[in-house]
Amino acid sequence: MLVEALDHLVKGVVDSPERVSVTHKENRRGGLYEVRVHPEDLGRVIGRQGRTASALRTVANALNGSGVRVDIVDTDRRR
Repeated sequence: MLVEALDHLVKGVVDSPERVSVTHKENRRGGLYEVRVHPEDLGRVIGRQGRTASALRTVANALNGSGVRVDIVDTDRRR
């Protein structure tokens, strides 16, 4: 559910919604949601002084009910 919610929110912000992908990974520190966007949309998703990214993390934590990590990376960065 959280993957779909983040996907929907991020696609509403970017110019290239077809290049958005959200994946969930489990590691030692808990759940990690990785949001990948087109390099030109990275600034839009991060926002001024990180406000948009912070808002996305707030929504993710509210929907999940506990602390989760949300990383935002561009599609050109290696996986």
